[in-house]
Amino acid sequence: MSSAHDDAAVRAHLADCDPVLAQLLERYDVLLVEENDQEREHYAALVRTIVGQQLSNHVVAILWGRLLERFGGHPPTPAEILADDPEELRAAVGLSNAKVSYLRSLAEQVESGALDLDHISEMPDDEVVAELTAVRGIGEWSAHMFLMFQLGRQDVLPWGDLAICKGVEQAYGLSETPKRAALEELAERWRPHRSAACRVIWWTIDRAED
Repeated sequence: MSSAHDDAAVRAHLADCDPVLAQLLERYDVLLVEENDQEREHYAALVRTIVGQQLSNHVVAILWGRLLERFGGHPPTPAEILADDPEELRAAVGLSNAKVSYLRSLAEQVESGALDLDHISEMPDDEVVAELTAVRGIGEWSAHMFLMFQLGRQDVLPWGDLAICKGVEQAYGLSETPKRAALEELAERWRPHRSAACRVIWWTIDRAED
C-alpha cells in the first residue's frame, strides 16, 4: 500500500538523480506512488485494455459501458465471452472484428490455463510481459500498462509509449524523439523508480496541453 512517506522518498530519489525531473517536480504537484488497482480483477483489466486500444478515454468509457450492459452490468467472464455470438457482440458494443477476435483469444487462453492470471502478480516483470504478449492482441505497451497500473510495479519503462518519448524529447531538449535504446539509457538514472518518473513525464505533457 502506498503512503505519503513512500511518495516523499520516491520524490527525493528522482530529484536527486535527475535535475530535469527535480525542476518538474518543483513545478508540478504529481502523485508518484498510488495503490494499484487489484480490486479490478486481472481478466477484466485486460478486457478493458483490449476494448480501449487506440481510442480516446471518452470513447472507451462509452464502449465499456455497453459491454457491461450486455453482460448484466458486470465485466464478462471468459466463458461468457466465448459463449456470446461474435457478430452480435461486435454490433452491440461497437467493437471492431479484430477486437472481438482478441477478446476471444484472451478468453481462450484464460479458460485453457495457458494464461495463469491467478499467479501473474507473483511473476517478475519480464515474465509478465512474456505471458501477456503471447495473447493475440496484447502487445508490449499493453503489458507495460498492466504492470504499472494493475500490478503496481515500480520500475517499468514503457518505451513504446509515444507520450513518454515525446515528453522526454521536450523536457530534456533533445533534437529528436528518443528511440528505445536512447530512452533506456537516459532512464537508467531513474531506477528503481522508472514508473514514477514516467508519471512525471505524463503529467508534464497533460499540463502542457491544458
